[in-house]
Amino acid sequence: MKRIVIAGGIGAGKSAATGYLAGLGYEIIDADDVARAVTEPGEPTWQALRDAFGDAVLDDDKHLDRGFVADVVFHDQSALRRLNLITHGHIGVEMRNRLDAATGECVFLAVPLFRAEHRSDLSIDEVWAIQVSPEVAQERLVKYRGFTLEDARARLASQMSNEEREDIVDVVIWNDGTLDELFAKINAQLERSGLPYG
Repeated sequence: MKRIVIAGGIGAGKSAATGYLAGLGYEIIDADDVARAVTEPGEPTWQALRDAFGDAVLDDDKHLDRGFVADVVFHDQSALRRLNLITHGHIGVEMRNRLDAATGECVFLAVPLFRAEHRSDLSIDEVWAIQVSPEVAQERLVKYRGFTLEDARARLASQMSNEEREDIVDVVIWNDGTLDELFAKINAQLERSGLPYG
């Protein structure tokens, strides 16, 4: 079974890409979904976050208040490092568990914060990056996701640059255009990778 990562920064269009691939019948393992699962109330990661940051990170139902946490960590690099130290190991274990349970010819992994070591840790065959210019990403975050301009800039500044990402991936798919253009580029890459589409 082939394992392909879909990487990319916030606002690049990873969800559109994986949604399209799911529609073609491919299995998707999304690191964001895994992160939500391992931070459910009572899970070890949830408890570790509560211990580290206090009850302020919980909403009224004792679930992780993701909006509050994002606001804190994306304006405070030390808090972001602390959050990553707590969560990444747990997320990695669950990602591997889901990979081991996957079936079919190919599985795609949506990994927003892809790092070079993930390639060997998860036995990855290919890494595709969905890339977009910072200006377009910023515009999308403000227009479609309700970010303030300041918050959008902070999120983008906290992530690796397009150039840094390009150094550690195999394929770059630019998504500055329409969704139809993105899907056509994905089809072309599936064909190059010897995988069925449409």
